[in-house]
Amino acid sequence: MSQQNQLDFEGIEQLPLAEFTEKAYLDYSMYVILDRALPHLADGLKPVQRRIIYAMSELGLSAASKPKKSARTVGDVLGKFHPHGDSACYEAMVHMAQNFSCRYTTVDGHGNWGSPDDPKSFAAMRYTEAKLTTYAGTLLAELGSGTVEWMQNFDGTMQEPCLLPAQLPNLLLNGATGIAVGMSTDVPPHNLSEVVAALVRLIDKPETMLRGVMSHIKGPDFPTGGEIISPKDEITAIYKTGNGTLRVRATWEREGQDIVINGLPYQASGSKILEQIAAQMRAKKLPMVDDLRDESDHENPTRLVISPRSRNVDVEGLMSHLCATTDLERTVRVNLNVIGLDGKPAVRGLKDMLSEWLDFRFATVRRRLEFRRDRLQERLHLLEGLLIAYLNIDKVIKIIREEDEPKPVLMKKFKLSDLQAEAILNLRLRNLAKLEEMKIRAEQDELQEELDDILKTLKSKARMNKLVRGELLDAADKFGDDRRTLIVERDSAQALDETDLVPSEPVTVILSQRGYARAAKGHDIDPQSLSYKSGDGYLSSARGRSNQQVVFVDSKGRAYTLIAHTLPSSRGHGDPLTGRFKPADGATFTGVMGGDDEQWWLVSSDAGYGFFVQPKELYSRVKAGKAMLRVPDGGKSLPPATVAANDFAEDTLVAVAGSAGHLLVFPSEEVPEMTRGKGIKLLGVPGPKYKSGDEEMVSVALLEPGEKLLVHCAGGRSMTLKWKDIESRYLGERGRRGSLLPKNYRRVERLETEAKPAETAED
Repeated sequence: MSQQNQLDFEGIEQLPLAEFTEKAYLDYSMYVILDRALPHLADGLKPVQRRIIYAMSELGLSAASKPKKSARTVGDVLGKFHPHGDSACYEAMVHMAQNFSCRYTTVDGHGNWGSPDDPKSFAAMRYTEAKLTTYAGTLLAELGSGTVEWMQNFDGTMQEPCLLPAQLPNLLLNGATGIAVGMSTDVPPHNLSEVVAALVRLIDKPETMLRGVMSHIKGPDFPTGGEIISPKDEITAIYKTGNGTLRVRATWEREGQDIVINGLPYQASGSKILEQIAAQMRAKKLPMVDDLRDESDHENPTRLVISPRSRNVDVEGLMSHLCATTDLERTVRVNLNVIGLDGKPAVRGLKDMLSEWLDFRFATVRRRLEFRRDRLQERLHLLEGLLIAYLNIDKVIKIIREEDEPKPVLMKKFKLSDLQAEAILNLRLRNLAKLEEMKIRAEQDELQEELDDILKTLKSKARMNKLVRGELLDAADKFGDDRRTLIVERDSAQALDETDLVPSEPVTVILSQRGYARAAKGHDIDPQSLSYKSGDGYLSSARGRSNQQVVFVDSKGRAYTLIAHTLPSSRGHGDPLTGRFKPADGATFTGVMGGDDEQWWLVSSDAGYGFFVQPKELYSRVKAGKAMLRVPDGGKSLPPATVAANDFAEDTLVAVAGSAGHLLVFPSEEVPEMTRGKGIKLLGVPGPKYKSGDEEMVSVALLEPGEKLLVHCAGGRSMTLKWKDIESRYLGERGRRGSLLPKNYRRVERLETEAKPAETAED
């Protein structure tokens, strides 16, 4: 490469790319943290909020003035102090005006400034008007008293305050939220009267521990009310470390039979809560609720009415369920991460925040007093010169008339300072008559008394404490109010069990041969008379209630559970269970169990093994099911069997049939009760070899002595065996081969007892 084509880096700083990018990113991070996202502990404001309040004060928008268009304020803020987006600036201004977002608003908005249901539904800034609130005066009152540092604005054409001289700890009162780079802040709002009481205690007794501070500040106080249900030790831990979460719940009361919700968790939407409750009602998961209304208005900002279906509804249980399943109970994050007086962000405990703010307040008051001291000393100095001029008025006039440069002559003649001489020369003739000795001396005495008081206060810690203490108490008297958020230690809300939320109605669950399930109302339904898809037919059924769980069994002996009411009605063909569960490859659904938890069912495999089990042992929410019956390779489970009534008698009999036409009946007491496993031998079939021509068990049934047994065979044939026939021919010992059925009825498909009248009792 030629010499002239080489780049010349002389005078240019060179840095490794990794070092440059790290420095650039850190600079950006610190800018976002310090100048955008995190509030300052002193005045509790982010830069954009501070600039909005200062710009409004410069526009003369005090609490006593007329409001002006919000666009005027936003324009001043952007043009003079904050060169960022107008929508972001206006949104920050809106937040400062929303009484449901801020505990003590600093902007008094006129027009549409959003609602608790939709905080961002505010009108455009060209439509709304605003001015400062009376509370905002506590941030600005001492601004012109030399209390804070000033800095150049972004283009260096004017000055703006670095901080506002807050008379109250605005950060704790209104709270703050923000996300910076690598850190965030979540400071909840607090009650002004409680915070001032804690500050006064720290002034009187700086050694007060956190427990003493919390005797005044019980917890946050949100503008929307509600109640904090976190235990006291959790709140204490949050205030000690500056980190944690609070559980906030809505408040409600009874009005006659209705439930009226009158306070919501912080930043919860009433309309969203109503939608959440209505969705449960549409899904038939709230049968105990009859009606839902929103009666909120200007007098009652939060009034949500829930009407129970009857007086017998457990209101406490219902509200606990709603709190657990809707935004009536929420978690509020607390992260007391703010910029301190040292200009660095850090997470602080409650006492540390209060103590550091008191340091700021004492420094502010001291600067205010020193500023006033300097002004008093300057005025007294001028009054001393004016008094000399009055006592020598004729000589002063003569010097002014005769001398070309009267100022140095006056200073030499009467031993005046430059300021005093300048003040005398600036007097108008009409004011000479007013230079009466008594008036000057009276003003001197008054100012000197004030100066002496200030000097004593500056020198005395006790007097300074008394002054700051009195100012805080005066502010509390003016702006303090009652706590809105209650603090009640309660257990977290618990959702009701799904079975408690469903009406209890008799249903019959039907399973088809191809694995389609549905639920028909009532127990008098004939499952075999229902319509099925082409190539499909009846396989198994179980009687129960709509709020009870149903267990389906697949061919590999696994059990699957769901609530009966979630099944489609019997008007259609049902839903495929493969859409609800995830059975193993090759597995098909072979039976269904329902009814009471204590009811006994006989489960078995075609290898001739089985045992008794109760549905409660098989319940599982796992889609892959729960292992129940161990089935040999190549075998399958059979449809479970139970008695028609729940009262399982000791002399109940078990009837089992084989594929070669053998039937065996034996006492049920010979079959064990198990929760899972292979079971015991029921029918003496060859076993789990499944060779061609081997007999397999094809069906089981339970019957009471005296009942008839229905034998359904291939080709639509069926026969009825009376009790005397069963007792004389087919009764035998468990595990035997049994006796052959008549020649034309040996291709058995299904056994069942003779149908009994439907159960109508409402249990």
